[in-house]
Amino acid sequence: MGLWQVAFGLMFVLAVDMSDAQWRGRSVQTQKPRSFRPRSQMQVPQQSETRVPQFPQTNNPMHVTQRLPSQFSMQTPSVVGGKPVQDPVVVQSKQLLQGPMEKLTWTFPILPEEPLQQEIPFELRDPIPPNSVGALCHENSVYVEVMEDFFGTGKPLMASGFAMGGCGPIAQDDNARVLIFESELHGCGSILTVTEDSLVYTFTLVYSPQEFSDAVPIFRSSSAAVSIECHYPRMHNVSSNALVPAWVPYAASKVAEERLVFSLKLMTDEWQFERPSNQYFLGDIVNIEASVKTYNHVPVRVFVDSCVATASPDVNSAPRYSFIENNGCLVDAKFTGSSSRYLPRPQIDKLQFQLEAFRFQQVDSGLVYITCILKAVSAATPTNPEQKACSFSPNGWVSVDESDQVCGCCDSTCSRSSASDQVIRDLRWEQASVGPLNVKKIVRQ
Repeated sequence: MGLWQVAFGLMFVLAVDMSDAQWRGRSVQTQKPRSFRPRSQMQVPQQSETRVPQFPQTNNPMHVTQRLPSQFSMQTPSVVGGKPVQDPVVVQSKQLLQGPMEKLTWTFPILPEEPLQQEIPFELRDPIPPNSVGALCHENSVYVEVMEDFFGTGKPLMASGFAMGGCGPIAQDDNARVLIFESELHGCGSILTVTEDSLVYTFTLVYSPQEFSDAVPIFRSSSAAVSIECHYPRMHNVSSNALVPAWVPYAASKVAEERLVFSLKLMTDEWQFERPSNQYFLGDIVNIEASVKTYNHVPVRVFVDSCVATASPDVNSAPRYSFIENNGCLVDAKFTGSSSRYLPRPQIDKLQFQLEAFRFQQVDSGLVYITCILKAVSAATPTNPEQKACSFSPNGWVSVDESDQVCGCCDSTCSRSSASDQVIRDLRWEQASVGPLNVKKIVRQ
């Protein structure tokens, strides 16, 4: 009985174990894997790819798939003989290359283009003929009055420049500013012409420009000759008739790193635009503007260190007339009595000055070339005897920058150092030119 019970128990345990093994095998067969590929058919990832492990989905709510950052690679070691074996393809983690840096956009600075000057209304005006000579014919003499402002330019001329047939003026009226000539009909080089019904006495009033000095080879007025005729009827009583003088040109007249951008320009009367014409008449006012433009630079003040006028583009040619010298002294008014002067600065990087038009003696072209030395210094630098702009006036030298004491050396020597030292000390020193100016004579007919 006991052996039978033991045998029956063993058989029962064996039957239970076999049933359990069959049940497990059947459940394994029903659960198919998501995908399976042998290692020989797996693709090796490219160099630029990142290995990210793939986890099968599960119905276990507690299992959450986590993705590692792309810069880390995940390796699942194989097990052979109880030891992990590394995959030779993924032995070393791959490093991601940095992305391309931002493209360099800096370039060398380009100077802005100068805006084109708009077309401006400009008309060259011819001088208005003045009525500056009057004559009165008496029975046996002629009386002539000549205005000192002979050409109507507002500038009185010297009495020594006038002569009527070799005779000078006999008087001068300072209040009326006229010169008085008087001569007998047969005097002062008169010429008698007899016509069919008249006797004509002709006098010639001649004006010859006077040189300012031997050191100033220019003049600002034309030579001129005015014919004065007294007509007397041959068959009637002698009477005096007012005559209108006839103007005749004098044929023998001869005439004379930071960037700074300098310019010298002829300007219109309003100083708003660059003058489109270079034609002037003797005694006209020539407006000249010197300027400097700064690009990425500290503010600067511009000065005209010197200016010379020549009859040809060669600055060293003769004749030549230096009208700004001694580090900014405008000496033309002192030498010739003209109204040439500096004007108050419209802004710190501009300097404007006026020059009366002139011609060179013994030069027939009437062309005048102007060449100046411009320099710019820091606006914070005070004016001094070597950096100034001074005009001559009846009261002496006057500075355009309201520091008249720096002009005290204009009658002597202002420079205290050599030119090379000045070039080093100044921010920039440059030569600029303008012209040629075509200065014409004033012709009266």
